[in-house]
Amino acid sequence: MSRYQQVRESLQAEPKRWLITGVAGFIGSNLLEELLRLDQTVIGLDNFSTGRRRNLEEVRSSVTPIQFSRFRVIEGDVVDARLCREAVAGVDYVLHQAALGSVPWSISDPVTTNLVNVDGFLNMLVASRDASVRRFVFAASSSTYGDHVAPRQVEHVIGRPLSPYAVTKLVNELYADVFSKNFSFHSIGLRYFNIFGRRQDPKGPYSAVIPRWTDAMIAGDVVEIYGDGEASRDFCHVENVVQANILAATIESSDATNQIYNVALGRCTSLNELFGMIQGALVPHCPDVKDLRPVYREPRAGDIVRSSADISKAQRLLGYEPTRPLDVGLAETSEWYLAKRAGLN
Repeated sequence: MSRYQQVRESLQAEPKRWLITGVAGFIGSNLLEELLRLDQTVIGLDNFSTGRRRNLEEVRSSVTPIQFSRFRVIEGDVVDARLCREAVAGVDYVLHQAALGSVPWSISDPVTTNLVNVDGFLNMLVASRDASVRRFVFAASSSTYGDHVAPRQVEHVIGRPLSPYAVTKLVNELYADVFSKNFSFHSIGLRYFNIFGRRQDPKGPYSAVIPRWTDAMIAGDVVEIYGDGEASRDFCHVENVVQANILAATIESSDATNQIYNVALGRCTSLNELFGMIQGALVPHCPDVKDLRPVYREPRAGDIVRSSADISKAQRLLGYEPTRPLDVGLAETSEWYLAKRAGLN
């Protein structure tokens, strides 16, 4: 039995109280759904600036009424220190997902990005320390690797940040480390690598590549690739991220806490390859998609050329084992977007 299965069974036998910041967002709502399925009590904090109420409604429809009754949402912002203190009261584990999570957005508005991602993070860190929560797990980012060039990114070697967003995520890691040294406060940072899956918003100028391309292909619209398409990423389905968060929150080993971990699939895929894979996933449902060709644009400022994770540390210390390979994840995600467009979600 995997460690994740053991943890799931343990949580169902002895439910805990969780706080998810950014609960109405893409990753936050997936975390909420899984924890409610495990009969946990969940507090959510969200200002609904990027999170969507419809995500919470979809979670409601996917769990039992009794399970959903164990969820309470607080509408508010992590920049409000008082509200952060209210949200963490009596909580065992904090999963801090709230952030302005876009490189282009941070270049356009670095001040707001810093306010939410740094000030908001520090508010949550202080509130969680003062409430003596068991574990503070936070969403870090692969953007922290910056201009470091290597076949695979390993946690202890990073480069210089290439965007304001990357700077904020590095500051988060530094604050967490300082709190562990000065206050013996236990945290774990998870560096996400290009996460995708159901409920990821395809609209807007800063949407991620997989939902944007999937939505465009279904509609028969133009798909834009910035650069020559040979830039590569480690695309990771959100189910793997849910697993990593729950494993990180519940790990008991002192060697595993106060650490940073890559959360990814451990496989590098070029944008050209990704285009073909999404196309292949959609063709059985939308035959005309097979005739689409991408349009290539100039590379964007702040984007890295290659991003591929070494996940061995998370495997060794957390028991993390990705369960959704890229092709399976893309097929599931494509079906969700098709159903959403057909009005079934």
